[in-house]
Amino acid sequence: MASFLSTQSFLKLVFLISMCQICLASRKLSELVQDQPQLLKYHNGPLLSGKISINLIWYGKFKPSQRAIVSDFITSMESSSSALSHESQPSVATWWKLTEKYYHLTSQKRHRSSSLSLPLGKQILDDSYSLGKSLTNKQIVQLASKGDHSNAINVVLTSSDVTVEGFCMSKCGTHGSSSVMGPKSGHVKGKNSKFAYIWVGNSETQCPGQCAWPFHQPIYGPQAPSLVAPNNDVGLDGMIINLASLLAGTVTNPFGNGYFQGPAEAPLEAASACPGVYAKGAYPGYAGDLLVDPTTGASYNAHGSNGRKYLVPALYDPSTSSCSTLV
Repeated sequence: MASFLSTQSFLKLVFLISMCQICLASRKLSELVQDQPQLLKYHNGPLLSGKISINLIWYGKFKPSQRAIVSDFITSMESSSSALSHESQPSVATWWKLTEKYYHLTSQKRHRSSSLSLPLGKQILDDSYSLGKSLTNKQIVQLASKGDHSNAINVVLTSSDVTVEGFCMSKCGTHGSSSVMGPKSGHVKGKNSKFAYIWVGNSETQCPGQCAWPFHQPIYGPQAPSLVAPNNDVGLDGMIINLASLLAGTVTNPFGNGYFQGPAEAPLEAASACPGVYAKGAYPGYAGDLLVDPTTGASYNAHGSNGRKYLVPALYDPSTSSCSTLV
């Protein structure tokens, strides 16, 4: 299971490293900020390809307007660049195409010629808190298993009043895989099948300074003014950042043997290798030279469906060994 460590946790660790170089994490973090050839290694495992539906499992109370922010983001990833006007660039779809480089560079011939489509699938509402308001990691997997298991990524989204094991302390979300036994979703009876899942929590009331930066002042590090969230919802716009990061990690390292660096249980992946970087000029405490909506003052770097604007993280470009941003 891969966890997405918040930018603020990274900043705190950077500060601690500057004070004391005996910290074990200092080696990993110092490597992270250096220019390295082929930082993310390919471990010969499968990447996700073909038509993979993204199923959303809403756990807790979410307003319809909040659900629309996420579903529009997923739809934005599939938007054709030819269908987008010049005014709608840069786009979420353009950002997502950066992941194709991982497929082109892989040593596996089956991936070099494959394509990936991520349409929005089913949406499951669990607003009655069927497992309570305090969840373990095992219960997250249990919730993820409610979605289809064949050709799907099941995304569990927990509301702001739900606590999850490790949430805010070490992670803002996770991705991983789990095995299920057929015959559900067309699997052969008696045969195990793996499916990929993601969990992201709404940090609005629990730790926005960790998991919703730069739309909230960080708990640690430089205290620059927080930015205006593009969808006017700090919690949901923060969830989009974390979801985007984990989606990139999921397709390029779905089962723990794809593209990553470091220990498999805490890997650096396509987005987590570029923490806190959203535009050119980024440095610890500063997200970069983002676009600003002249009407609302909101900061963003990508246009999406239905006129929405989003903030998406930089992705590590394996062809240039650098963090790639849209602006």
